[in-house]
Amino acid sequence: MVGPLCMLGRMRIGVAATRLGDVDGVSFEVVKWNTVLTGLGHETVFAAGSLRQDQVGAVIPEMQLSHAAAARVSVAAFDAASDPQAVRQEVERLARPLQQALLCWVRESALDRLIVQNAWAIPMHLPLGVALTRVVEETGIPSVGHHHDYWWERERFAQPVVPEVLEHSFPPDLAHVRHASINSLAAGELRRRRGLESAVLPNVFDFDQPMPTDEEQRGRQLRAELGIAPNGVLVLQPTRVVPRKGIELAIELVARLELSQTVLLITSPAGDEGFEYLVQLEQQAERLGVDMRYAAERFRPNDAGGATDRLPEPTHSLIDGYLAADLITYPSLYEGFGNALVEAVYFRRPVVVNRYPVYESDIRPLGFRFVELDGAVTQSAVDEVRALLSNQELRAANGRHNFMLGHKHLGYHRLANELTQLLE
Repeated sequence: MVGPLCMLGRMRIGVAATRLGDVDGVSFEVVKWNTVLTGLGHETVFAAGSLRQDQVGAVIPEMQLSHAAAARVSVAAFDAASDPQAVRQEVERLARPLQQALLCWVRESALDRLIVQNAWAIPMHLPLGVALTRVVEETGIPSVGHHHDYWWERERFAQPVVPEVLEHSFPPDLAHVRHASINSLAAGELRRRRGLESAVLPNVFDFDQPMPTDEEQRGRQLRAELGIAPNGVLVLQPTRVVPRKGIELAIELVARLELSQTVLLITSPAGDEGFEYLVQLEQQAERLGVDMRYAAERFRPNDAGGATDRLPEPTHSLIDGYLAADLITYPSLYEGFGNALVEAVYFRRPVVVNRYPVYESDIRPLGFRFVELDGAVTQSAVDEVRALLSNQELRAANGRHNFMLGHKHLGYHRLANELTQLLE
């Protein structure tokens, strides 16, 4: 856990985001940051379109990504057929009440610092980004922007019709705002495009927490529910179902392993970018004879709680998936960093990873022992996975090696040190 590293004294820190408590990477990182901040002696207060049941703060429905008017204008801003003046006017109309609500929250909460989680990076809610910038301009509150996905990293945001809005607020260039990128490539691009320096704060995990005492029982229970025999193989795909996750590579890998009773289990939801990709995966799995289970409704995030409107309560923590798994697949084509990859390292499970750009730049040089793909499933990768699954000692040795590297480079102590400097 985090030690007493902060020299600033106790502060009230506001955390603003579009939504919290979901199974997206931003929500996961907010929970980790909150654990570290409270461990350093600070108090946190939240503002978002939705909160976890254990998060104290303001629920402002207009902050949600799904807020209809904000979603419409945020799409129109990147449609070449849109009228730029109409887009500007609508962003302004929606930003004004958000600005007032956030000003009330900042003042009534008596905040000493503000942390904006990704709302200044990816322009999926333009009015919110503008409103937050104006709040900081008006109050002068020292702020940190934690940026997970910059707009220039996504093809659909490549041609804005209102580029001045992005220059103003995505992210803002203000003297009392400091920036944090989640990988070195993004930090370099922010510097090149905007002349802004940023700390590199990757996805981290609490490597000091003990493994669950009922580890074996929880793993066996989930395997039994899935109908997997003791000698069967459970391959876990612990990601959302969106095309950039490269899940078609996991299906092909499982097919080419040709192992008896192998289940590929996807644990996190589809729908963020529609359901067409899930349908394509189901068709591929059926064609190749892969037993693919999409069981997102069974799982909640690794930590307790969840969004206040999530019903019914899922029957398993994602931890159970890791405990039950024989192999983790992480064939992503693009990631900001890799939450599930870091979690797999903690649980000491063998991993198949695609060499996406941030993996190449920030993770691979650390020396982890993974089975690597380079955009395709090769016979050598298939053979390497077969060798791992048949050699328990090798799996255990690799797991210990990876855990030690994760503890050294991606533990909470790193985040605590970086946050202490950012908040000064």
